[in-house]
Amino acid sequence: MENTNTIQQNTTPEISHEVTIYAEPIFHIGNFQVTNSLITSWAAVLVVLVLSLAIRLKLKKIPGKLQNMFEVILEGALDLVDQVTNDRRISVRIFPFVFSLFIFILVNNWLGLLPIFGSIGLLVQEGATSAFVPFLRSGTADINTTLALSIMVVILSNVFGIMVIGVWKAFNKYINLSAIFSIFTKVRKDPSILIVAPITLFVGLLELLGEFAKIASLSFRLFGNVFAGEVLLASMGAIFAYIVPGPFLFLEVFVGLIQALIFSLLATVYFTIASQDHSEHEEHEHKEKEVLASV
Repeated sequence: MENTNTIQQNTTPEISHEVTIYAEPIFHIGNFQVTNSLITSWAAVLVVLVLSLAIRLKLKKIPGKLQNMFEVILEGALDLVDQVTNDRRISVRIFPFVFSLFIFILVNNWLGLLPIFGSIGLLVQEGATSAFVPFLRSGTADINTTLALSIMVVILSNVFGIMVIGVWKAFNKYINLSAIFSIFTKVRKDPSILIVAPITLFVGLLELLGEFAKIASLSFRLFGNVFAGEVLLASMGAIFAYIVPGPFLFLEVFVGLIQALIFSLLATVYFTIASQDHSEHEEHEHKEKEVLASV
């Protein structure tokens, strides 16, 4: 009997519940794979949509408490964007996108902290062990989500720059053909252009590489902080159940807010930089130097 019990205990499959660095697939729609982080992202979009419609339908000339609260939040957020852009016209144009990005990331970060997350799922047999796969996982804890958001921010910021300063000036930020052409037009008056122009061209190419660095910086910063928070909460919950993880949960609420704010503010910075014409700044500085020299 003892040997039989031992065999039964040894053949009982072990259930592993580990936080993976990748999002787990839940089901497929044709060849399209739906992961648990994608489901959460859809839920975040639904929450934002329902909240927006509820506020829109209850708008009044004399605002109530809820409308007044959101108006204060919007005014404060717009003032914060103004501090970055220093131009109200640019702030008004990019604010809808930046604020929507902030709300989407914030809802995604906070959805991952709800009690149902990580506790409801399915068992997937993997040899002698069964792996537990949760149905829901924070969308921003998936590198695919943060990478997609980062690529979108960088592309749209450059499109915005083209809309504001034009195609030629935006193109010359990265491949400065004007610097090369200036060699033939200014070399007689200023021979130092032979050295300055290639350096200017090289700096433009560095800025082009910097656009790819922005994508990596934005995506890995957000993913790393949210994923690390999930691992921390899972570890504290496994070691100390119920009571001890409480302070860490409130800490992650604050971290989720800060990371959403950082991501949206960096997006604001990139839009602002893209809308600026470096050549005009250089011309203004040159004129200021000439005026000071004449005085």
